[in-house]
Amino acid sequence: MSISAAQASRFYQEIILYQQVWGIRDLGGFPAPVNGDGERSMPFWSLRSRAQKVISSVSVYRDFEVEAIPLAVWRTRWIDGLDRDGILVGLNWSGVRATGYDMHPLEVRAGLDARE
Repeated sequence: MSISAAQASRFYQEIILYQQVWGIRDLGGFPAPVNGDGERSMPFWSLRSRAQKVISSVSVYRDFEVEAIPLAVWRTRWIDGLDRDGILVGLNWSGVRATGYDMHPLEVRAGLDARE
């Protein structure tokens, strides 16, 4: 299993267990940078500590704050909005470049549904 696949697996397990997803935001909102494939992706984390670690270790996110999103809200409103806007979902990004597994929103919802 790749590191990214392992991150995705932990993401699903932890958001189901805690019924919460974590994002980061600043005054401009939630980030959705362009990934290596030229697509925009918005990162989310399964634990507050994971999101906080990215803020602490990635200079472009130093002015961001962690924000909790209830799973029930995220799986409907957020997933639908990201799909409509053509933005991928970044799962548990990590490391000094804040990278990880990017998936289409409806694939994320299907993966979540399959695990519940």
